[in-house]
Amino acid sequence: MTKHTARQVADWFLAWGDQNEATPSNLKLQKLLYYAQGHHLGAHGMPLFDDDIEAWAHGPVVRSVYHDLKRFGNGPIDVEDVLDADFDWDDFRDVEDDLIRVWNTYGKYEAWALRNRTHREAPWKSTFEHDKTYLVIPQDAMREFFAAA
Repeated sequence: MTKHTARQVADWFLAWGDQNEATPSNLKLQKLLYYAQGHHLGAHGMPLFDDDIEAWAHGPVVRSVYHDLKRFGNGPIDVEDVLDADFDWDDFRDVEDDLIRVWNTYGKYEAWALRNRTHREAPWKSTFEHDKTYLVIPQDAMREFFAAA
Protein backbone atom coordinates (compact mmCIF):
# COMPACT_ATOMS: atom_id res chain seq x y z
CA MET A 1 0.00 0.00 0.00
CA THR A 2 1.33 3.42 -0.90
CA LYS A 3 1.13 6.53 1.18
CA HIS A 4 0.11 8.91 -1.61
CA THR A 5 -2.56 9.11 -4.28
CA ALA A 6 -1.84 10.31 -7.80
CA ARG A 7 -3.87 13.45 -7.04
CA GLN A 8 -1.71 14.19 -3.99
CA VAL A 9 1.45 13.78 -6.07
CA ALA A 10 -0.12 16.00 -8.75
CA ASP A 11 -0.76 18.61 -6.07
CA TRP A 12 2.90 18.44 -5.06
CA PHE A 13 3.98 19.08 -8.68
CA LEU A 14 1.47 21.93 -8.97
CA ALA A 15 2.65 23.56 -5.74
CA TRP A 16 6.31 23.08 -6.68
CA GLY A 17 5.71 24.48 -10.15
CA ASP A 18 3.81 27.42 -8.69
CA GLN A 19 6.72 28.21 -6.35
CA ASN A 20 9.06 28.10 -9.32
CA GLU A 21 6.78 30.15 -11.59
CA ALA A 22 6.40 27.16 -13.91
CA THR A 23 2.89 25.83 -13.32
CA PRO A 24 2.31 22.89 -15.66
CA SER A 25 -0.61 22.24 -17.96
CA ASN A 26 -2.67 19.08 -17.50
CA LEU A 27 -0.78 17.39 -20.35
CA LYS A 28 2.57 18.12 -18.75
CA LEU A 29 1.33 17.16 -15.31
CA GLN A 30 0.24 13.77 -16.65
CA LYS A 31 3.73 13.13 -17.96
CA LEU A 32 5.31 14.21 -14.66
CA LEU A 33 3.05 11.72 -12.86
CA TYR A 34 4.11 8.99 -15.29
CA TYR A 35 7.81 9.73 -14.81
CA ALA A 36 7.43 9.98 -11.03
CA GLN A 37 5.67 6.62 -10.93
CA GLY A 38 8.12 5.04 -13.37
CA HIS A 39 11.25 6.19 -11.60
CA HIS A 40 9.83 5.23 -8.21
CA LEU A 41 9.00 1.75 -9.49
CA GLY A 42 12.43 1.45 -11.09
CA ALA A 43 14.34 2.63 -8.03
CA HIS A 44 12.26 1.18 -5.18
CA GLY A 45 10.33 -1.67 -6.81
CA MET A 46 7.04 -0.36 -5.50
CA PRO A 47 4.57 2.22 -6.81
CA LEU A 48 4.51 5.82 -5.64
CA PHE A 49 0.71 5.77 -5.92
CA ASP A 50 -1.88 3.08 -6.58
CA ASP A 51 -3.80 4.83 -9.37
CA ASP A 52 -3.54 3.24 -12.81
CA ILE A 53 -1.75 5.01 -15.63
CA GLU A 54 -3.44 4.49 -18.97
CA ALA A 55 -2.00 4.66 -22.49
CA TRP A 56 -3.92 7.47 -24.22
CA ALA A 57 -3.30 8.95 -27.66
CA HIS A 58 -1.21 11.77 -26.18
CA GLY A 59 0.74 9.55 -23.83
CA PRO A 60 0.34 8.21 -20.30
CA VAL A 61 -2.60 9.56 -18.26
CA VAL A 62 -4.03 9.11 -14.77
CA ARG A 63 -7.68 9.35 -15.74
CA SER A 64 -9.03 10.71 -12.42
CA VAL A 65 -6.45 13.51 -12.30
CA TYR A 66 -7.04 14.34 -15.96
CA HIS A 67 -10.79 14.71 -15.40
CA ASP A 68 -10.27 16.77 -12.22
CA LEU A 69 -8.17 19.30 -14.16
CA LYS A 70 -9.43 19.16 -17.76
CA ARG A 71 -11.34 22.44 -17.35
CA PHE A 72 -7.99 24.24 -17.73
CA GLY A 73 -7.60 22.92 -21.29
CA ASN A 74 -4.02 23.16 -22.51
CA GLY A 75 -3.21 26.19 -20.36
CA PRO A 76 -1.50 26.32 -16.98
CA ILE A 77 -3.54 25.02 -14.07
CA ASP A 78 -4.74 27.63 -11.56
CA VAL A 79 -3.03 26.25 -8.46
CA GLU A 80 -4.97 28.40 -6.00
CA ASP A 81 -8.20 27.06 -7.50
CA VAL A 82 -7.29 23.36 -7.22
CA LEU A 83 -4.78 22.91 -4.40
CA ASP A 84 -6.32 21.31 -1.32
CA ALA A 85 -6.29 23.65 1.67
CA ASP A 86 -4.80 20.79 3.68
CA PHE A 87 -1.77 20.50 1.39
CA ASP A 88 1.36 20.11 3.51
CA TRP A 89 4.91 19.79 2.19
CA ASP A 90 5.76 17.61 5.19
CA ASP A 91 3.43 14.88 3.89
CA PHE A 92 5.95 14.29 1.08
CA ARG A 93 9.22 14.17 3.03
CA ASP A 94 9.50 10.43 2.31
CA VAL A 95 9.46 10.99 -1.47
CA GLU A 96 10.52 14.62 -1.78
CA ASP A 97 13.98 13.86 -3.19
CA ASP A 98 12.45 11.58 -5.82
CA LEU A 99 9.85 14.19 -6.84
CA ILE A 100 12.44 16.97 -7.03
CA ARG A 101 14.63 14.74 -9.19
CA VAL A 102 11.70 14.12 -11.57
CA TRP A 103 10.94 17.84 -11.70
CA ASN A 104 14.58 18.74 -12.34
CA THR A 105 14.86 16.10 -15.06
CA TYR A 106 11.55 16.58 -16.89
CA GLY A 107 10.04 19.83 -15.66
CA LYS A 108 12.20 21.92 -17.98
CA TYR A 109 10.56 20.40 -21.07
CA GLU A 110 7.40 21.63 -22.75
CA ALA A 111 4.34 19.39 -22.50
CA TRP A 112 4.49 18.37 -26.15
CA ALA A 113 8.17 17.40 -25.89
CA LEU A 114 7.33 15.13 -22.95
CA ARG A 115 4.39 13.69 -24.86
CA ASN A 116 6.68 12.85 -27.77
CA ARG A 117 9.27 11.37 -25.42
CA THR A 118 6.72 9.00 -23.85
CA HIS A 119 5.73 7.86 -27.35
CA ARG A 120 9.29 6.58 -27.88
CA GLU A 121 9.39 4.63 -24.61
CA ALA A 122 8.48 0.96 -24.24
CA PRO A 123 5.79 1.19 -21.50
CA TRP A 124 3.47 3.40 -23.57
CA LYS A 125 4.46 1.98 -26.97
CA SER A 126 3.79 -1.62 -25.92
CA THR A 127 0.40 -0.77 -24.37
CA PHE A 128 -1.23 1.82 -26.65
CA GLU A 129 -3.67 0.65 -29.32
CA HIS A 130 -5.40 3.21 -31.57
CA ASP A 131 -8.80 1.56 -31.42
CA LYS A 132 -8.90 0.82 -27.67
CA THR A 133 -9.36 2.98 -24.58
CA TYR A 134 -8.53 2.60 -20.91
CA LEU A 135 -5.58 0.28 -21.51
CA VAL A 136 -3.53 0.30 -18.32
CA ILE A 137 0.25 0.52 -18.65
CA PRO A 138 1.45 -2.41 -16.52
CA GLN A 139 3.54 -1.44 -13.51
CA ASP A 140 5.88 -4.33 -14.31
CA ALA A 141 6.61 -2.78 -17.72
CA MET A 142 7.32 0.57 -16.09
CA ARG A 143 9.46 -0.99 -13.36
CA GLU A 144 11.54 -2.89 -15.92
CA PHE A 145 11.97 0.12 -18.24
CA PHE A 146 12.87 2.63 -15.54
CA ALA A 147 15.13 0.25 -13.60
CA ALA A 148 17.25 0.04 -16.73
CA ALA A 149 17.12 3.80 -17.40
